[in-house]
Amino acid sequence: MGHSQAEKTASRERVLRIAARKVRTEGVTRPGIADLMKEAGLTHGGFYKHFASRDDLIAQAAALALAEGSAKMERAARKNKQQPRSGLIDTYLAKQHRDAPGTGCALVTLGAAAGRSDQPFKAAYEKQVRGYLDLIAGLGDDEEAQAEAMLTLSALVGALLISRAVADPEFSDEILEAVAEQLKRHGPEAAWPAA
Repeated sequence: MGHSQAEKTASRERVLRIAARKVRTEGVTRPGIADLMKEAGLTHGGFYKHFASRDDLIAQAAALALAEGSAKMERAARKNKQQPRSGLIDTYLAKQHRDAPGTGCALVTLGAAAGRSDQPFKAAYEKQVRGYLDLIAGLGDDEEAQAEAMLTLSALVGALLISRAVADPEFSDEILEAVAEQLKRHGPEAAWPAA
């Protein structure tokens, strides 16, 4: 790869990573091309050397934001080797996760947009949901484990979304803590694979 091709690839990746962070924090409608390119240290005119359109960039950024969550979820589940479900719950419903939407789970930010979007975006969102459900259910085919995984994921995403949306910081903390406690009481650690 030539020097200029390597620079072009690095520039494209930089714009894509910035856009992925922006769609997590602002959703898919707000990030503008000019602002993204400026933040990446590039000119607005260079955008079309990297992406076919704004929609192309946003679709790729959303897919990247969703996919980056998989590794984080797996690491969270492996934090507590004796109780991986509890490790995942504690990490996901941590104040640090709530306070860092730019690097947090994209399911929270992109859910409403996926519901209103075209099939490719919905498919990318669904792929991530199914991946998380498989992780939570322990990759098993057990119907009860799948139902428990759906409940757990829904509670995690919902609690994080609500905790970010309320004005009172103490109430936000209370939401995270109460949902974490209830999820740990409710779900069996037995459904999780050994780490």
